[in-house]
Amino acid sequence: MKMALQSNYRLLLLDIVMPGPSGFEILAALKKARPGQAVIMLSARGEEQDRVKGLVGGADDYVVKPFSMKELLARVDAVLRRSHERPSPAASHEINGATIDLNESRIHFPDGSTTDLSEKESCLLRYLIDAGGRTVTRSEILRQVWNLDPERIETRTIDMHMAHLRAKLGELIASCVVTERGKGYRFVHPENTT
Repeated sequence: MKMALQSNYRLLLLDIVMPGPSGFEILAALKKARPGQAVIMLSARGEEQDRVKGLVGGADDYVVKPFSMKELLARVDAVLRRSHERPSPAASHEINGATIDLNESRIHFPDGSTTDLSEKESCLLRYLIDAGGRTVTRSEILRQVWNLDPERIETRTIDMHMAHLRAKLGELIASCVVTERGKGYRFVHPENTT
């Protein structure tokens, strides 16, 4: 469970029957903490209800034992290709009259002025916007934006980058970046605020 939730990896091969938590329990915890994570379930149990439970629970594929290594590698390849080819989120966002262009790493304000974002600031902002209003934890940001293991590093880099990012966003947009105390951050589009 700890490795599934904290390690850095592109795809998880997850057996159902294991000592300790079952594959289904690990899948449920993983999808809550890291919703976009690619997962293939492996099992000797090929009953339809198990396959359906795995797929409904968020697995990208379900492979029944026995299987050949060739088939497994083909399925891994297919899942990684699908996750890579998912439609790219929008690179341009209109917020309170300003335009955020994440491809150019630049913000165009209504008064005609522009501000450039650093590569990390742009990646951080893109990750927050792409989360669709979901609260993103500091651990998730370190893992996904900085590619660092949050368990092995003590850093204030997120706070620094967040402060710089908010300053560059200005009052028009900075209010969209909400700090959830003790949890993390989320990006709220103005039209979604009540």
